[in-house]
Parts: sequence; C-alpha cells; structure tokens
Amino acid sequence: QVQLVESGGGLVQAGDSLRLSCTTSESGLNFANGASAWFRQAPGKAREGVACISRPGFTTYDLDSVKGRFIISRDNAKNTLYLQMNNLKPDDTATYYCAASWSETCVKTNDALVGGAFGYWGRGTQVTVSS
Repeated sequence: QVQLVESGGGLVQAGDSLRLSCTTSESGLNFANGASAWFRQAPGKAREGVACISRPGFTTYDLDSVKGRFIISRDNAKNTLYLQMNNLKPDDTATYYCAASWSETCVKTNDALVGGAFGYWGRGTQVTVSS
C-alpha cells in the first residue's frame, strides 16, 4: 500500500511558483510524529534530498540551489506536508517525492539527507519548468 500521496505538480514557466502537498493514506501515520522530507529525481540523474523538517519543526535544505527559494512546512492539524517552490528554474524539473519517518531528527551523512532513514514514500509528482 502507498502510505503517502503527493499532489500539486505541473507544467510551469521559469519564475513561477508551485506548492506541493503530501498527505498520509494510512491511519496512524502522522507527519507530526517524526521527521519528514522532500526528495527529487530528474531523468537520468540520481535521487537527491531537497528539504527536511524534524519532528520539533526545525528545517534544513540540502541544496544551495533551493535555499531561499523553497520552503518546507507542515500543518499538523491537517496532517499535511508542504513544499513551497518559488522562482522555479528549468533545473528544478524532476519528480518530487515526499517521505516520512519516525525519527526525531533529519538524518544526514556528508551533508546529505539519508533516504534510507525514511521508511514511508509517495509515488511522486512531476514538476516541469520550461524556460
């Protein structure tokens, strides 16, 4: 079963904004119970971590290219994870995945989010940015 469901992707022009959302489909799985993150994977490229929010609410961003443009947030009342993406660039084109864990913190190694630390994933939502 798929525990997480992403939405909000689409085709936009460079400079536009999108807000991705992620909800849980499994009862008892709540973003407030652990760290949650967004990853992305472009065609022919490796998956990379984008942003993470810890259980207490601290946020981190793996990529210098998204710092100041992307914002990860969580609405505990709605049990929804968000990724606000502003001033989108063609290089942001990728499939974006949300992930959740039971960990208190955002697990990183060598300054990169550890995908294996997140046990729950969605199937992804496509973001395409044209120039």
